[in-house]
Amino acid sequence: MEGKGSFTFSLCMIVKNEEDNLKRCLDPIKDLMDEIIIVDTGSSDRTKEIAREYTDKVYDYEWEDDFSAARNYAFSFATGDYIYSADADEVIDRENAEKLRVLKEAMLPEIDIVQMYYTNQLSGNTTYNFDKELRPKLYKRLRTLQWEDPIHEKVRLDPIVYDSDIEIKHCAGEGHSSRDFSIFKKIIRNKGDMSERLVRMYARELFISGTDEDFLEALDFFRKKMDTDVSEELVLMDACVVIKCARLKDDPSLMLLAASRAMASNHTPSEAVFELGEYYRGKRNYSEACMWYYNAAFETEPLLNILYHDSYPFLGLHISYVIMGDRENAARFAAMARERER
Repeated sequence: MEGKGSFTFSLCMIVKNEEDNLKRCLDPIKDLMDEIIIVDTGSSDRTKEIAREYTDKVYDYEWEDDFSAARNYAFSFATGDYIYSADADEVIDRENAEKLRVLKEAMLPEIDIVQMYYTNQLSGNTTYNFDKELRPKLYKRLRTLQWEDPIHEKVRLDPIVYDSDIEIKHCAGEGHSSRDFSIFKKIIRNKGDMSERLVRMYARELFISGTDEDFLEALDFFRKKMDTDVSEELVLMDACVVIKCARLKDDPSLMLLAASRAMASNHTPSEAVFELGEYYRGKRNYSEACMWYYNAAFETEPLLNILYHDSYPFLGLHISYVIMGDRENAARFAAMARERER
């Protein structure tokens, strides 16, 4: 194999119906990996057949709506010094594959995690608001715990993380929102709650790709969270979801309650005030709607979806000014909306 250095790399993947993507993902990095482990969670296409062209370590896993369990299963077969975790819709080009080869040859033994840049995030209706961000991708399989400090010694527990300049292109195909929402609802149904991280992901995914029905199905959960969460950020997220649901239900009392929670903070989110703009536009109070759209665009910051601070309020302003007969402002905000869409 080309690119072998002092350390060995195990590639671990979980896949399902990825016949269109798997070769594109594996071809640039196959020679950098000392073993390839592919766990299939129920493909009905040629995914496993294609996987076997690259490795004999192809395993079946009965899907149980738990990505962590599936990834842990894949990791359990790894024998390399480091585990590279990849998804089938990722692509590393030639330049970045070469960077990975150099990294492998120059890897320092004290590094526990290597982060790489995940790019092309905004093109596939993903749950992220940044087109490029660092993500942990390479993990030391067996970590050595070490004592540190000459006096009052302690075991170092925080991992040593190296931020590389390697870029991975995320080529997302069709969205997975319906699958994700069904998992969120299953967690709530079985456990009644979820981790703070998942609450953030749930709220973010609702505002990025959720339908009106998805929001309304989430209302009871976020309404309860709004009363029980302690973190200001979580309360604001909860309030944003409840405000939108209140608008969809045409429930002014609930909207007032949630808006009060959002505006009690010095960091009122753009999503909350944008929804007030939508509410007043629905009531044909266009001047009031414009005030809230303007607030979303210029006086607040987004918490869940950057478009609520960007093209969405400009479109709301454009539509409202068209209805009010103000052609000058209508044209101005239409131009701003188009500019943000580029």
